Amino acid sequence: MRWIGWACGLLLSMQVAAAQVSRPTANVRVLSARWAVYYATAYRVPVELVEAIIDEESAWNPYAVSKKGAVGLMQLMPETAARFGVRNRYRLDENIRGGVAYLAWLNRLFGGDLRLVTAAYCVGETPIYCRQLDYSSPDVHAYVSRVAKRYRARCRHNVHVGLVAEADQREVGDEHP
Repeated sequence: MRWIGWACGLLLSMQVAAAQVSRPTANVRVLSARWAVYYATAYRVPVELVEAIIDEESAWNPYAVSKKGAVGLMQLMPETAARFGVRNRYRLDENIRGGVAYLAWLNRLFGGDLRLVTAAYCVGETPIYCRQLDYSSPDVHAYVSRVAKRYRARCRHNVHVGLVAEADQREVGDEHP
């Protein structure tokens, strides 16, 4: 039975790797978005926050590398990746899982204050934990503002989409008693 589980895991990993390498960019974006939704749901982090962070960190480029050495969609630093069990920071699923796990951990640490969570994602938890909202860096403040703007826009969009879907359901229900 263990062998079957191992084989299924290996097959899934091979399919993910093949999808990441052989398909056009649009499909990588779709796959990335699916991983983001999956891990956001699994770790109970708002998917809009995860997507806003990816927008800001890498603009959905899985091969993005920062000057400081952060890598991938969620721009994981080597230490953060290791802390959250990421072996290959370039793999979509691992990078997103590690980034979302870190966001979930920060969310617990900062009692759900998404401003502090976002600031800590940008510069690390230590300076934000020590100074909370008194941490004053123009770069961090600008980062938090940009992510917050994207987060709110995504929340508004999702509410609109939900209302449209609900209205469509009512119309379908009215047509077919």
